[in-house]
Amino acid sequence: MDAQGRGRADNIDPADQWVLNPNTGEYELRLTPSAPQSAVPRPRRGTPTAGASGGARTAPGPRRPAPDTAPPDTVPGPRRRRGAPEEPPPGRRRGRTKPRKGKAKKALLWTGGGMAFVLVAVSAAGYLYIKHLNDNITSVSDDGASTGGFQKDKAINILLIGTDKRTGKGNTGYGDTGSVGHADTNILLHVSKDRSNATALSIPRDLIVDVPDCPTKQADGTTKVIPGTKGVRFNTSLGQDDRTPSCTMRTVTELTGITPDDFMVADFNAVKTLTSAVGGVEVCLGKDIDDPDSHLKLSKGTHNIEGETALAFVRTRHAVGFGGDLSRIQLQQQFLSALMRKLKSNSTLTDPTKMLDVAEAATKALTVDSKIDSIGKLKDLGLELGKLNPKNLTFTTVPVLDNPADGAVKKTVVLNPGKAPQVFEAIRADVSFTAVKQKQNQDKAAVNARLKGSRSAASDIRVDIYNGGAPGGSAQETLNWLQNTKGVTKSSQLGNAGVTLGKTTLEYAPDQADQARKLADLMGLPASALKPGKSEKNAQGLPAIVLTLGKDFKGAGVPLTAPTKAPEVDSKSTADKVQCAK
Repeated sequence: MDAQGRGRADNIDPADQWVLNPNTGEYELRLTPSAPQSAVPRPRRGTPTAGASGGARTAPGPRRPAPDTAPPDTVPGPRRRRGAPEEPPPGRRRGRTKPRKGKAKKALLWTGGGMAFVLVAVSAAGYLYIKHLNDNITSVSDDGASTGGFQKDKAINILLIGTDKRTGKGNTGYGDTGSVGHADTNILLHVSKDRSNATALSIPRDLIVDVPDCPTKQADGTTKVIPGTKGVRFNTSLGQDDRTPSCTMRTVTELTGITPDDFMVADFNAVKTLTSAVGGVEVCLGKDIDDPDSHLKLSKGTHNIEGETALAFVRTRHAVGFGGDLSRIQLQQQFLSALMRKLKSNSTLTDPTKMLDVAEAATKALTVDSKIDSIGKLKDLGLELGKLNPKNLTFTTVPVLDNPADGAVKKTVVLNPGKAPQVFEAIRADVSFTAVKQKQNQDKAAVNARLKGSRSAASDIRVDIYNGGAPGGSAQETLNWLQNTKGVTKSSQLGNAGVTLGKTTLEYAPDQADQARKLADLMGLPASALKPGKSEKNAQGLPAIVLTLGKDFKGAGVPLTAPTKAPEVDSKSTADKVQCAK
């Protein structure tokens, strides 16, 4: 290859590699715009891309199949206008075709996770390349611990796990070389139903929790129940006693009351390969750091880090904050924010080669659950996550206290009983931790309208109470509370409802709406608990509204109304801002 030919090949504008497919209306990737396309979208490293005369050539590969025999994901060639020349006239450059802003989002790369993770949405990457990426992905069973996988019309909860497993080249010099891979970095990523905001909740590895019994699928297809343990570190929910990520999922559900939809696991190599694929990420230090344990040595100020340095950054703890895991969590949150900003930037989205490098690194770095074990499923998830604005992604940590059982040397933490439940409840209620106006559809507005209107007197409420999944004795407890403290004297309890409900309901006829609204006020019921319908006859043959206590019932007088505002937390940051670690 001569210098002239080299110049032509190297100076292809990345924007010229995206063209409009007239059959689909989508912008698609063409790594060599002026030549016929192979089924594989790019040549292997080291394969010549230009002839002796300097003309661009495609990498050798299978011949393009005829249209009627082409694989379903093969990219059709661009159409030529009738009468137009096959190639641009000599001396004129091919017209530039840039991806629209909206279409670029469909090629989104998304980050998050313990050490790091990336979901990649590859637009028209070619059948064989898609198959290659699918073969890169490692998946394991969720063992029934998930919701069954994320859904596009619901809030999304993804459990992101970073393990301390030292597999891979160059990772043997980090501490516990024989580690089975514990859950050392854990983030529960909650994405709101309307995709206007998200919360990334870090769970400390040293948090004392109860790990439940974990039914786990074995290699021979059988299921083994791994016994749970009480009062142990959270990180033992993975690796210890052959526990799999599904056990970490169950532990999160037990801890927070939130069942994850999916999980993703990354080890040490994920940080190194992914940061190198994007050309490094920008982080900031408020002081010089020289930590021999993590191998991090950086001066005060801003740095672009990748590879080994990036791994050292997310692992360091002794040189920042109070030198514990909580300080390291803040570094990891800063790192993930920086990685997200880099992947959302034009320098990544408009660079097809960089995007393919990330796709290659990401699919090799991740272990996912079997519900998202293909590029197609990861792409769909990535597109949902890609609707977020970084300024509305909040990083925070489960509120904790030093474990009083540790004595003088503090090694572990326990839940802060006054703050942690409020954080969990806000996430369950899909409440944003940033100041964002969430969308309210017509259906939700109609439900909220059920609480608008007149209220009857408490003494006029006639209600029958059933137990539909609450703890035993709840119906009688509620009856006593209503009669003795709230003046609802025309009430009775009729035992078990014969059905099990997840949530408490209050059914009433149209002419009883004022009674229903008053009882909802007294009990702290949300608008969604009110069910317009029919009344029933009570023991005296008079119409009565029907209160059925569900599994969410917390006790007489304890409100069930979901929070509308997130609680104050000690540590909070958003993904759009650069914060300097101290």
